[in-house]
Amino acid sequence: MVGHVHLKVSDLERAIEFYRGVLGFEVTQRIGDTAAFLGAGGYHHQIGLNTWESKGGDPPPLGATGLYHTAFLYPSRAALGKALRHLVDSGIQLEGAADHGVSEALYLRDPDGNGVELYCDRPREDWPRDENGDLQMYTRALDIEELLEAN
Repeated sequence: MVGHVHLKVSDLERAIEFYRGVLGFEVTQRIGDTAAFLGAGGYHHQIGLNTWESKGGDPPPLGATGLYHTAFLYPSRAALGKALRHLVDSGIQLEGAADHGVSEALYLRDPDGNGVELYCDRPREDWPRDENGDLQMYTRALDIEELLEAN
């Protein structure tokens, strides 16, 4: 299990506004104007943000190594649909949306270019498996309109 992610950002206030205002996390602690910790569901933090080495910096260039994306698990399809509605209403552009058989996922970027996945799992008994019982995940187009209706 992964406990939290800590991201270098170029503008702390802009990053807080995204993770709080768009994704719904709550600021649980700040360290002056250089770092903040955000959580959901009463947890101390799932996200750390800092400008210690990155204030005013640029995103890594394409072709560079680093974090591909951070994924946030939603408790239900309805909750993911509600999050999608909020993204649409906030004017946030999706980079993609996929049905992976085991989950449904939305992909976007934060203001610093960090990849973000919002997803919900399907019940384990519905996960696709082959004749030997081995997991058979896939990537197919996700029906965005149907997900919006699940809200």
